[in-house]
Amino acid sequence: MIKRIVRLSFEEDKVSLFRSVFNEKKHSIRAFPGCVHLELLKETSKENIFFTLSIWESEDDLEAYRESELFKATWEETKALFDNKPQAWSMEIQDIVEYEK
Repeated sequence: MIKRIVRLSFEEDKVSLFRSVFNEKKHSIRAFPGCVHLELLKETSKENIFFTLSIWESEDDLEAYRESELFKATWEETKALFDNKPQAWSMEIQDIVEYEK
């Protein structure tokens, strides 16, 4: 499994537009072959900093998504709203510790 985290920083007046793009595309992204999880997170202290967290069955599935028309169209809309360069990390899950009461 691959966990992908992408940090996105938007112009403050473009945040609602980004949210619209994400809401329009999120179900298609989540339904993409190999995607098993998708989240949108917002930094607590800044209204214009977001993170996407997705989990993919394999690096090949993630790469297939990144080469897809869905990604290209979504990225084209999204990158026009940035106020800073995005950052991305792909990580292999090594261990999961569940909370126990």
